[in-house]
Amino acid sequence: MELSVEFFPPKTPEGESKLHLVRERFSETLKPTFYSVTFGAGGSTQSGTLKVVSDIHAAVAPHLSCVGSSRESVREMLKQYQALGVKRIVALRGDLPSGMGQYGEFHHANELVEFIRSETGDWFHIDVAAYPETHPQAKSPASDVDFFVQKMKAGANSAVTQYFYNSDAYFRFVDEAYDQGVTQPIIAGIMPIMNSSQLLRFSDACGAEIPRWIRLRLQSYGDDIVSIRTFGEEVVTDLCDQLLSVGAPGIHFYSLNQADAVLAIAENLGLTK
Repeated sequence: MELSVEFFPPKTPEGESKLHLVRERFSETLKPTFYSVTFGAGGSTQSGTLKVVSDIHAAVAPHLSCVGSSRESVREMLKQYQALGVKRIVALRGDLPSGMGQYGEFHHANELVEFIRSETGDWFHIDVAAYPETHPQAKSPASDVDFFVQKMKAGANSAVTQYFYNSDAYFRFVDEAYDQGVTQPIIAGIMPIMNSSQLLRFSDACGAEIPRWIRLRLQSYGDDIVSIRTFGEEVVTDLCDQLLSVGAPGIHFYSLNQADAVLAIAENLGLTK
């Protein structure tokens, strides 16, 4: 089973120091298979992503988004990552930055996967994104699965899902993908519940559903952070237990550069070392 953790590039020296300590805690107790590092819309955090990748002395998988990028700019990023010894990449379509009206030379993530393969062969293990509850811009659930299958057949090694709290959505998505010939692992993306207003904001933006019973319980706690985090730990531990017991090939934690909630869930599951 694969365990991995996502970070985002800090914007301040204080954030960099905090991330260093958080990463040390994960390395000591969780020992993830790899760390992923996010990449802003149109490459807006490119330099920050590169810095975090350079600082991590472990398996790391930088995000690489293609919308708004040229083939030459992506080629240069691939060369930089190869020079650093990076062996894994999360290949994404990404979002257009505000004010940019052109998609650039890539329109879909399968084109990026094909380009990475044509430029670097088998150098990189390529992860792509999956959306168990359907990408918010998809025309239909069926077309979303079709696009996902295209990415996998273009040369992806595995996929990591958007976070979700409904295990049935994950299992149905996996079944539909496998029915269309996908054989690669589809790793479950998990977001610990640490802050209710933040979670609701993220979920509304990315299309992840918060089940009504969870939403109402969170709202009932108001500003009681302790109760929110205790409840969240129980809910997400149960979710992970369901996923792993039925054979999910791994868990990818969206850490928000924080360790406590992820490590508490992992300890509940017996995954810490």
